[in-house]
Amino acid sequence: MYPTPVSRWSPLGRKVYKTSLPIALLIWLLPLIAVFVTSMRSTDDLNNGNYWGWPEKFALVENYRTVLFSSPMLHYFLNSCLITVPSVIGSIALAAMAGFALATYPFKGNNSVLGVFVAGNFVPIQVLMIPVRQLTLHLGLFNTLEGLILFHVSFQTGFCTLFLRNFIKELPYELVEAARIEGANEWQLFYRIILPLIAPALAALAILVFTFVWNDYFWALCLTQGDDAAPITVGVAALKGQWTTAWNLVSAGSLLAALPSVVIFFAMQKHFIAGLTFGATKG
Repeated sequence: MYPTPVSRWSPLGRKVYKTSLPIALLIWLLPLIAVFVTSMRSTDDLNNGNYWGWPEKFALVENYRTVLFSSPMLHYFLNSCLITVPSVIGSIALAAMAGFALATYPFKGNNSVLGVFVAGNFVPIQVLMIPVRQLTLHLGLFNTLEGLILFHVSFQTGFCTLFLRNFIKELPYELVEAARIEGANEWQLFYRIILPLIAPALAALAILVFTFVWNDYFWALCLTQGDDAAPITVGVAALKGQWTTAWNLVSAGSLLAALPSVVIFFAMQKHFIAGLTFGATKG
C-alpha cells in the first residue's frame, strides 16, 4: 500500500508538513552549519571574539590549505585508511563464515555460541579500557596500526556475526539442500550460493562498520600515543594548541574527517537501504 500523496492531505496536514519538516531539518543541520561557518573564519575574527557572528573576513581556502598541508592531517588520514579498510574486510569475512555456520549447522552448543556473540555486544566498552590497554602492551601491539586493526576486528565481529546470521537464517534452506545434492562442497556452497544472496546485507554492514571504525576516538586515544599510529579522529584533537585553540582549523579538520563517511554512505545508499529492508516483506 502506497502512502497518500501530499496533495491529497487535509489543509492542516499540509501545513504541519510544510512547517515541521524544514524546522526539523534545520535543527538537525544546525551543528554542521555552525562548524562550517567557523571553518571559514579568519584568525583575526577569533582573536576579536567573533565566534558566533557572521565572519568579517572569509578564510575558507587558507584554513583548509593549512589543515591539509601545514599539519600532519594527511598522515592521520592515511592511518585511518590503513586501519579502517582491513578492519572492515576482516570483521565481515569472519562474521560471514561464523554466521553461515551458526545459521546452517545445527551442532550442539549452537545457541550457546550465538549467546556469546550477543552478550559481547552488551559489555560496556569503558569496563574493557584498562584490560585491553594492558593486553596490547604485553603483546607489543600498543601504538601500532596492527593493534588497532586486531582490536576493531575482534570487537566488530560479534555484532557482524549476529547481523549476518539472522540474514542467512532467512534464506530458503532448500537452496542449500539443492546445492549439496548437485555435489557442491561447503566452501562452494558458501562462496557461490550464500555470499551472492546476502550481498545487500554485506554492503549495509560494510557501511556501518566503516562508520564505527572511522569515527572511533575512544579506543584510538587509549591504544595510541603520539602521531605514528594515530587516526584522523585523534589528529583533529591534536590541532588544538597548547595554550590557545584555533577553532577555525579544528572545524575545518572535523569536516574533512567526516567527509569519507558521508561519501561512502551516499555512494552506497541504495545497497544500504536494500540490506536493511532485506526480507522485510517476506510472508
